[in-house]
Amino acid sequence: MKYALYPGCTVLGRGRNYEMAAREVAKAFGIEFVELDDFECCGFPVKSVNYETFMMMGARNIFAAEEKGLDICTLCSACTGSLTEVNKHLIEHFDEKTRIIARLKRNGINYRMGRDITIKHFTKILYEDIGVSEIEEQIEKKLSNLNIAAHYGCHYLKPTDIYDNPEDPENPHSLDELIMVTGANSVDYNEKMRCCGAGVLAISEDLAYSIVRPKLQELSKNSVDAMVLHCPFCSVMYDDNQKKIEQKFEEKYNLPVLYYPQLLGLALGIDAKLLGLRMNRVSTRAFLEKVGI
Repeated sequence: MKYALYPGCTVLGRGRNYEMAAREVAKAFGIEFVELDDFECCGFPVKSVNYETFMMMGARNIFAAEEKGLDICTLCSACTGSLTEVNKHLIEHFDEKTRIIARLKRNGINYRMGRDITIKHFTKILYEDIGVSEIEEQIEKKLSNLNIAAHYGCHYLKPTDIYDNPEDPENPHSLDELIMVTGANSVDYNEKMRCCGAGVLAISEDLAYSIVRPKLQELSKNSVDAMVLHCPFCSVMYDDNQKKIEQKFEEKYNLPVLYYPQLLGLALGIDAKLLGLRMNRVSTRAFLEKVGI
């Protein structure tokens, strides 16, 4: 199984622990990641400002993978949504695809049109391509004493009309099932489907932090061992900024926030150092001690 790995901007800048863990887990299941030098920003930040630029930026990444005959594995949910939207549009509008290729050529960027490809989040690859039953066969250490809160995030689920086999955005299940296959308990909670607030962070930190606060409050009161997510932007809010939110509201959460491949990696018996757990902003020391590491 081979994919062109598309890490996106945020992972490379602030989520190297996510990339480390994803690579280790991929190796465990025989997934080969191919590096493409032509990959650039997915275009998400400019979508609401200039849709044509958004389309061009997304298309360039898609064409780079098409030329190599590779489907794309994404790590960031926002990148997944952006590239999937552009890819769906190009597949359904061939004339638009040829127009964008011609425009890129005029700017000195040449691509040969290849087969249509798919864009898939790493979590979906694990859930759909590898499958829960095969993952379970490789579990070496059951994490049965852990209570884990799943955070799906918005772009992993929405908009449903751009995705194949979409989940119910109000009642998803894939991340919960992937958590439970490690032996951990995936807890249900009231604020489960709340947005992380990252979309407004650059406009109003106060508003962004107020969006995050209810989920952190609920989970810290419910003795949850960790939150598990799969998007670097969500991690920026819940992990990177957790201390700032504690200071702003004069509260204490001390909630470890892990990427799903980090949790799965522990259950597969992968060394915690290789999973980048020392790089998580909220200390994972007590969490690892509970796991027995």
